Amino acid sequence: MPPTRSTQMLGAIADIYRAENRPEARRTADCLLSPSAAGSLQHHPACALDAQIRDAMAGSPHRAAAAILAAQDHIPWGTNPVADRMSDAAAAICAVATLLSPEGPIVVPDLRLGLFYQRPDSYYALHSHDADETYVILAGHPVWTAGSDTRQRHPGDYIHHQSLLPHAFRTGPEGLLALWRWSGDVNTESYAFLDDPAARGG
Repeated sequence: MPPTRSTQMLGAIADIYRAENRPEARRTADCLLSPSAAGSLQHHPACALDAQIRDAMAGSPHRAAAAILAAQDHIPWGTNPVADRMSDAAAAICAVATLLSPEGPIVVPDLRLGLFYQRPDSYYALHSHDADETYVILAGHPVWTAGSDTRQRHPGDYIHHQSLLPHAFRTGPEGLLALWRWSGDVNTESYAFLDDPAARGG
């Protein structure tokens, strides 16, 4: 039987984590390739930012973008595990899809993983959480703050945040598409926005 689009997408994402030199990355890849994983992703209604997300993937130079775009109809955009912790401003500029988590759709008790899209020319304010986090940039060239480090990031970059490290990101005209993964303590209650002079215009 030929692989489904969901299977091809999960395989492409697993390849990204095979290239990351962390034990939790190898476990992530194994979970994405489990026999039941692709079957957990069913057809999903389009989200409000569907056209922008498709454009970002279509224009991405990342090797996984085409496989993710082909499976877009099975990606559960709008399944954000911290939606109830987000500010109205943050919710208005982004869309989140969860692929792995304790709640599913691919059930993994100690990891969370998904896709993140942020509108062009927008700022996602400083925040933190208990989980360790790794982002992989798929499209866009955001200016990324992680603790005291602020610099422009590019497709293919891996960005690791240790537990409780404050981080924020500002997009340019291309917006941002990225993978995110939580490991360690993956509770959602600790997710919090922080005092941020940049968000106040200071």
